[in-house]
Amino acid sequence: MHVQKQWFKETFTYLFAISNSAEASEAGIHLVSGWQVFKNTPKEELPFWSDVVLGFRPMSEAELQKFPQHRFGQAFTTLKCDCPPYLLWLEKRLKATGVQMYTRKVADLWELHSEYNIVVNCAGIGAHQLVGDEKLFPVRGQVLKVHAPWVKNFIRDGDGLTYIYPGIHRVTLGGTREKESWSLSPDPGATKGIFDRCCSLEPSLRGAQDIKVKVGLRPSRQCVRLQREVLSQGGVKLPVVHNYGHGAGGFSVHRGTAKEAARLVGECIAALQGSSLRAKL
Repeated sequence: MHVQKQWFKETFTYLFAISNSAEASEAGIHLVSGWQVFKNTPKEELPFWSDVVLGFRPMSEAELQKFPQHRFGQAFTTLKCDCPPYLLWLEKRLKATGVQMYTRKVADLWELHSEYNIVVNCAGIGAHQLVGDEKLFPVRGQVLKVHAPWVKNFIRDGDGLTYIYPGIHRVTLGGTREKESWSLSPDPGATKGIFDRCCSLEPSLRGAQDIKVKVGLRPSRQCVRLQREVLSQGGVKLPVVHNYGHGAGGFSVHRGTAKEAARLVGECIAALQGSSLRAKL
């Protein structure tokens, strides 16, 4: 838990700085306040991230009246990121520093050996096939993106299955968690279930318009694979840094795990320089 909190804190600090900059809109990052509600008081009333988000506190009796089916709740302010613009913003920053990007299919990491000294594997769910990781499995998620500009606060049921997250342009309604399901086809039954559950938390959503369904696969494993590995084939070595398997909470720790992956790449570079020096001796 300690390392996960460290990753979470580094990520929150990084995104908070962007949210306070002139680039916040382009990066798709903004602050949002709201509630996490529970039908029964949870064993852990203080989640590990409670002192990282802003203004964390128990909900008042008056606030809980909004949620008659729930007996306990937490109020706080956190960060919301719309991922498509955020990824474009990151890409733009990388290209500005001279990073080159190529789109190609890679079936085996050894295909990259002739062109690159070190490979960083951030293949997500693709690592199941790319490096044969049997511990990696998909958790299918289905959400709705709706037009409901009057919804300003996030609402999340403590069971993690029902949530309402206002974004910059649309509100995300969720969701599902289906282990070992590889299907990317929308399920109409799940769509109705999500919409009905979200409307029970926020009845005004009955007036939401332009409902779009999105499906994705969360790359999940018991713990994130964040480690160095040296592949060896016929006396030839290929240093690899793995950084995948973040599951449903990947975005909340992405900056922290990226910093650790970068540190591991630094170790690989040092090892390569050391072996090069020894070869010259």
